[in-house]
Amino acid sequence: MTTIYDEPEDFAASALKGYAAVYGRFVRAVKGGVVRSTLRVEGKVAVVVGGGSGHYPAFAGYVGPGLADAAVAGDVFASPSTAAVARVCRLADRGGGVLLGYGNYAGDVLNFGAAAERLRAEGLDVRVLPVTDDVASGPADDHLSRRGIAGDLIVFKIAGAAAEEGRSLDDVEAVAKHANARTVSFGVAFGGCTLPGSSEPLFTVPKGQMALGLGIHGEPGISETAILPAAALADLLTHRLLAERPVDCTQVAVVLNGLGATKYEELFVLWPQVAARLAAAGLEVVRPEVGEFVTSLDMRGCSLSLLWLDKDLERLWCAPCETAVLVRREETALAEPIPEETEETPTFPAASAASRETGRCIAGIITKLAEVLHEAEAELGRIDAQAGDGDHGQGMTRGATAARAAADVAVTAGAGARSVLAAAADAWADRAGGTSGVIWGVLLRAWSTALSDIDMLDDAAVVTGARLALNGVTRLGGAKVGDKTLVDALMPFVEILETAFAETGSLKTAWTRAAAAANTAAEETRALTPRLGRARPLAERSIGHRDAGAVSLALCAETVVARLGD
Repeated sequence: MTTIYDEPEDFAASALKGYAAVYGRFVRAVKGGVVRSTLRVEGKVAVVVGGGSGHYPAFAGYVGPGLADAAVAGDVFASPSTAAVARVCRLADRGGGVLLGYGNYAGDVLNFGAAAERLRAEGLDVRVLPVTDDVASGPADDHLSRRGIAGDLIVFKIAGAAAEEGRSLDDVEAVAKHANARTVSFGVAFGGCTLPGSSEPLFTVPKGQMALGLGIHGEPGISETAILPAAALADLLTHRLLAERPVDCTQVAVVLNGLGATKYEELFVLWPQVAARLAAAGLEVVRPEVGEFVTSLDMRGCSLSLLWLDKDLERLWCAPCETAVLVRREETALAEPIPEETEETPTFPAASAASRETGRCIAGIITKLAEVLHEAEAELGRIDAQAGDGDHGQGMTRGATAARAAADVAVTAGAGARSVLAAAADAWADRAGGTSGVIWGVLLRAWSTALSDIDMLDDAAVVTGARLALNGVTRLGGAKVGDKTLVDALMPFVEILETAFAETGSLKTAWTRAAAAANTAAEETRALTPRLGRARPLAERSIGHRDAGAVSLALCAETVVARLGD
């Protein structure tokens, strides 16, 4: 289990701070991540990678010459926030545009995607690169639906080498996508990992068994079998991957990866068996890597990743790099230190007295939401743990608490209704991280655009805002009713709110009916099979249990009823 920490909620930030202190020759710490400390030429494409913490050396360990220019770090097993991704990208940019690399998980897709949209609106050319190497999470003919595991290192190495050569953003993106399409991974776990502050692992494997097709966020495997000796384990790993070998491939790059608590000596025992099977298949192994590259805290297990090489990919895979985790040496000079960042005092547009009063009411509602979500944290975590990593309750509590603080600051500064809700939205997304963080940030941000800092609050604007919130969430995340997500409760809430308000003209009556519809819809998610997010590969485990996102949405909707006037 994870035993060395002070406060569990500070584990990720403390680890990142310590890492940057040790590896200052590669990185400099910035808010939410690290940026390469060595010199980079102007006009170079910036390769920015990231994801949740708990996976060291992914992702900060990849930053250095010949690989990544910066890494963004979220909380343990939680995506970094949209604001954090955007902030680190701005610091990493050198005028050649940015390639954003991350594993294909719902929270990362949403947060990195939202950050890319925000940066493009600012004039920065940003491309996104979700890594999709895990053969256990999707079929070969739907490669882009797969999640990213240890193939992250391979794909990012190719992208970093191409960028270091001075290639254009178009070229770097193209070769990185090509590498992703030719990278496959498969892994096994012998035991689950334990979150800082927890006394029990996120999942357990029966004694003498191993889980096949593990995830790297504490998700259990898709099936279990008896633990195999090294030779048979090599057969299992290579067989799954060789089935997807391109017909023209004679060379392969290989990463044998430990997941956190499987020791290097064990991997060295396994490696000759793996190498022998690749050789027997007629493949030449090029610059193999054996060690820890993408971990899952203290999980016991390993994964095998292969990159089917061609001439260009071979050269880029072998190109020099120097990072904390992967060294193929070249001499470098240190850049000037990045100036220390300071917190900016928030400013808000002028607001009327009426709108300021509405802003105070909104802040009161958010305070109540934070209290209710804190009380429900354990239950929401329990629901989420049925097929996920059990962090939904923690994320919602973190987000709502941050939103409450931001709303209070905005009210004290004299902000109006629109600005108060927008400030709460940004704080929620920034602090909560993960899927729920970006969704609630988008939801509240979109809702705020229907309000005004000048005009008195209009009930119709509240209803309009609900529709804007729904549109924002579905546009960015792509979820539909039936996917077993928050949208299953949000859609009926909005539709009933609109219909009931048109019939009665009473916001409280309409909201009451809408909240009841959301609660009913959340209960009905028990029968659904997840089609998006981390629970998708574990669909059968989810059936019979409510979706945590839908439940928390319904809970929030119900909480607001008591705060509405007649």
